[in-house]
Amino acid sequence: MTFGGFGTTTRSTAPPAFMTTAFDGFAVIDVETTGLSARGDRVIELAVVHVDPMGVETGRWETLLNPGRDLGPQRIHGIRAADVLGAPGFADIAVRLIGLLDGRVPVAHNAAFDSRFLFAEFERAGIGVWSRPEFLCTMRLARTFLPGAGRSLGDCCAAYDIPLDGAHRAIADAVATSRLLAAYLTDARRDPEIAGPFTGLVGGRWPAAVTGGRPIPWKPRPLAVAPTTVSAFLGGLASRMPPVEAGPAESEEYLALLDRALLDRVLSAHEAAELLACAERLGLDRGAVEGLHLDYFSALTRVAWADGILTEQEVDELLAVAELLALPTAAIERALDPHRAARIVLEPRAVTMPSRSFALAPGDVVVLTGEMSRARISWETELTAAGLVVGAAVTKATRLLVAADPDSASGKARKARDYGIPIVNEAALSGLLAPLSGTS
Repeated sequence: MTFGGFGTTTRSTAPPAFMTTAFDGFAVIDVETTGLSARGDRVIELAVVHVDPMGVETGRWETLLNPGRDLGPQRIHGIRAADVLGAPGFADIAVRLIGLLDGRVPVAHNAAFDSRFLFAEFERAGIGVWSRPEFLCTMRLARTFLPGAGRSLGDCCAAYDIPLDGAHRAIADAVATSRLLAAYLTDARRDPEIAGPFTGLVGGRWPAAVTGGRPIPWKPRPLAVAPTTVSAFLGGLASRMPPVEAGPAESEEYLALLDRALLDRVLSAHEAAELLACAERLGLDRGAVEGLHLDYFSALTRVAWADGILTEQEVDELLAVAELLALPTAAIERALDPHRAARIVLEPRAVTMPSRSFALAPGDVVVLTGEMSRARISWETELTAAGLVVGAAVTKATRLLVAADPDSASGKARKARDYGIPIVNEAALSGLLAPLSGTS
């Protein structure tokens, strides 16, 4: 059995007697989407599981898909914008997907939903599916095989004691659906009176698709989400470059970009790429960049210790920045040591942060994008009360873009990056609003 690739095992037995038509087996499909409307929303993750006529799994495939827009309710599907940055678009995987579906009976739980999105994506990719293959729906089959049970995938799986780990992850839902299908097939073999839904099945035929260029590999969702750190891009700085002593101009430019990137104490993949490009453009090697990171952290430490006290919030902030900058443990320990506080404050390093950190002022234009954890109207009310202007679109006059996910691929986020406008999350917005509301 192959996972994430395109080879499958061929072990299969003769189909049950009630399957009067020969076919290649089943293709169980699950999609995760940006929303509920196939017309306006997009597929962002897709999984296919092959099952033979006896219900035995013979292969599975999965990939994230880059929709080129905001990812919608991320709290539901758990997919980050950073995850899809290197993922293919639907058009890039359409040919291989058709190869996985052709000649098989397509199956999904709540097939009306998955099929609508699948057909819509094919149409966007310029592949017209005029004779649409008929899907087998494990949710509808529950009326026959699980009368009186709930209709959700979780309810149906629970009835057969099928584990459903990682719900709203396409491959997890597709595997669980394939096992539910296998349970139905087992019951059908035991009781021919309920085998009707599996009688006379015919494999679906999908249109041939033409593609140009080299196919883009499928990209499965990572098993675990690790925080983005600067160390991830430090390795990209050419180690063969000679050591560089950063001058005042180079230092100020890089630190200004770093200050903007860490405004929300989150380092997005886009910001990491920006920092790498900046370092390469300025001719900074890894050693020079690491030194500037220490400069930045040293400046933050001096500010935090200026009143002789480190609050819990300041400690959390310092630790967050230290983790993002992949600083050595010794630097963190020095920053938190109260006995060294006076020396840290009185002996600043030669290179300091830019003199003016980012702040909002009354009249600044703030734009929101993505599905926030708070209602959009709630944020708009608070921004207006703080004297800020809520913008409907990103222009060069926009001061700040607030995104549910700072790596968002929404049109607003792309335009903000083009204009060099900072993009922050909701937590950072709360911090920026505090001085305006007098709660800092």
